[in-house]
This record gives sequence, structure tokens and C-alpha cells, in this order.
Amino acid sequence: MTVKLICTSHTPLMDFGSPPEMTEKHVRQVFQQLAEQIKAYDPQLIVIFAPDHFNGFFYDLMPAFCVGVRANAVGDWDIGKGPLNVPENTAKDLISALYDSGIDVAHSWRMQADHGFTQPLMLLCQDLQRYPTIPIFINCAAKPLPTCRRTVALGRAVGQFLFTTDQRVLLLGSGGLSHDPPIPQMGQVPPEVEEGLIAGRNPTKEARQKRQNRVIEVGKSLARGENIVAPLNPQWDDELLRIFCSGDIRRLASLTEGGIAIQGGKGGQEIRCWIAAFAALSVYGEYKAQRHYYQPIKEWLAGMAMVSAQPVTQIGA
Repeated sequence: MTVKLICTSHTPLMDFGSPPEMTEKHVRQVFQQLAEQIKAYDPQLIVIFAPDHFNGFFYDLMPAFCVGVRANAVGDWDIGKGPLNVPENTAKDLISALYDSGIDVAHSWRMQADHGFTQPLMLLCQDLQRYPTIPIFINCAAKPLPTCRRTVALGRAVGQFLFTTDQRVLLLGSGGLSHDPPIPQMGQVPPEVEEGLIAGRNPTKEARQKRQNRVIEVGKSLARGENIVAPLNPQWDDELLRIFCSGDIRRLASLTEGGIAIQGGKGGQEIRCWIAAFAALSVYGEYKAQRHYYQPIKEWLAGMAMVSAQPVTQIGA
């Protein structure tokens, strides 16, 4: 029974924005180093906590949390194709265990996983099918959002289930840190845009490309110093990384939606995925974390960070 955690920012602009050459080279080197760690660890089960960007989950039925029993890549930004390798029986056992713990998650036999799931899996595992993987969606974009306190409860319940398994488990948290992508908000956009937020599944290729082009242009504008969205916030990111690495789960649970929005922008709400992953890890006892990378990259609209952690009792074992 062993566990390892890796949390990482994601950004689809990695293949469409142009930060300084050495910056991009360093980011990709760190991802490769972490991928080599995972290959050596050879997980028997991955549990990934990730958000969605109105590609797979919509307001017609928006859960706070959802466990995928079967899942397929949406294919947005051309990141990952085909099904995830979900161990169905284990996923169903996890759902039952969460119910027993008082966490009423939704579950899906046809989850559509967008780049929030697929990018870290592709960068760290090189393939969506390489390892058995249970995807857990956390609503980080469609208000009202689940509280961080409830997100901690979800993570701990997942950790309690995993603690009983005799497997090498890898916890992945995907999202954040500070960033403010141009995600439309209900009540602030025309009816036709609202309809896309309510039931915009499987858009045409042209519609998806138009949406992605808008994000690319925002990244270029921010890089030019045109703050048409909330700027990245390295100070907030640094403090968050310190809290995650310190193991102060109670402090993470106290974070509020309003406070996160002010400091981290709309995309900063995705730190819930990191919170759930670290809360799951905390079930195994005191942990030691390592901060592998941090850099605010305007061209990618992201405070880019990568952190790993494992229980103190497993270090050197």
C-alpha cells in the first residue's frame, strides 16, 4: 500500500503560445522528469481530480463532484483521444465508499473528459490508456461552486477508500494556479451564449475552433501587457504552494470562492482539484512535498506549478 501525489497546472496554450524559449524548455523538462518518476513508480491505479471548461459538463445538469465509471476524451485542443482506462469495478466500489462516508457524488458511465484531465495524463503518462485511471470531476467553473471545506471532505473520503487498497496509487491534481481565462458567466452573456453553457456538448469543429481562437488571442494580449483579464498573481500562487507543502489542510478548507476569485481570477477556482488531492494524501499521515517548478507564464495564461508529495513513512522505503 503506497501512494504518491503530483499536482500540476494545465494550460492548452502550451502548444499555441510562445513564452521565452528557455521558459518553455524548462517547463517541458520538469514534466518529463515527473513522467520518468511515474514510470519508475509504475502505479497500479491513478486517481485524477480535474475540472471541466464547459466541454463535458454543462448547466443542464451540473454536479459538484462526479466519478467517471467510463470516460472518453473530448478531444478539445487536440489533447488526447479515445477512452480513459477506467477500472469499472474499482470506480463503482469507490462511489459506494463515498456514499457510505456521506459524500453524495454523481457518477457517469459516459464522462467526457476535457484538457483538464487529458493534458496532465498525456504529459505525465504519454497515453490515456497506459494506467488504470479513475477520473473525478470537481466543478470549478459553473457557479455556485462546491466549498473548499466540502472539497476537503471529498478528498479525505477518497483517501480513506484508497488506504484500504493494496495498490500503488498515484494521486493527480490538475488545475490552477492563478489565471483568468475568458469563460463566459451565466447572467452576463447573451441568451445564445447561455444556451452553450447549458447544453453545448459536441460543438461543430468550426465552433470549437472559434472558441479556442478567442483564448489564444487573450493569451497574446496578456503577454503584450494588455490586462483585458485579471493578471497572474505570483504572490498568491507562492503562498498557496507554501500552504500545500506545509500540510495545512485546515487552512485550505477555509478558503472561500470570493477570496479565490479576487486573488486568483476565475481559473483560480481550480485549486479545488489540488485541495482534494492533498486531502486524500493526508489520510496516509504526515507527508513531505517538493516544489518542482513555478513560473507565471502570461503567454499561457497560467501560473504554472508542479509539486509532488508522499507520506513521510514511505520516504526511503
